[in-house]
Amino acid sequence: MSRAHVREVDGDEPEDRPELPLSPYPNYVTARGLAQLQARREACEAAITALPPDAADRRQRRAALDRELRWLQARIASAQLVGGERHSDRIAFGAEVTVVDEDDREFRYRIVGEDEAEPDAGRISWTSPLARALIGLKVGEVATWPRPAGDCEVEVRAIAFPTD
Repeated sequence: MSRAHVREVDGDEPEDRPELPLSPYPNYVTARGLAQLQARREACEAAITALPPDAADRRQRRAALDRELRWLQARIASAQLVGGERHSDRIAFGAEVTVVDEDDREFRYRIVGEDEAEPDAGRISWTSPLARALIGLKVGEVATWPRPAGDCEVEVRAIAFPTD
C-alpha cells in the first residue's frame, strides 16, 4: 500500500504541545498583578477574534492562543489577592523594601506575585531567594541573600506597603 497521501504526525502539531506549566506555589497577586493578568486575557481573546479566517497558519496560531488563554484563565482562577493598606514593621508580600548591600549600594524592591515579577523594574517574586530571605525581617535586620555568584548580606533600611 502506498503511503504517498497519508499525513504523518511529526510532533509539531498544536495538539501535541504540552500545556503551559503552572507554578506549584499559591498564586498570590497584588491588585496590579491581577489587573495585568486580566488585561493579558482580554488581549489574548481579542487576538483569537482577530485571526484572519484565510491565514495559512490559522490553526497553529489559534492553538497557541487557546493554550495561552487556558493558562491565563487558570492563573486568574487561582489568584489570591493580597494587599490593601497594611501597617506592619515586618516585611511581607506586597511590601516595598529598601536594602543596602555589603558595598553600601542601596536597592528598592517590591515583593509581588510570580506573574508580576520584573526584577529590572524592582519587582521581585515572593518565591525568589531574595524575597524569601527578606520576608519576616524588620528595619535594621540583616538577611543573607543566596545567589549563584555567592551569598550577599543585605541590611533592611526601610519597609513600606504601597496601596496600588
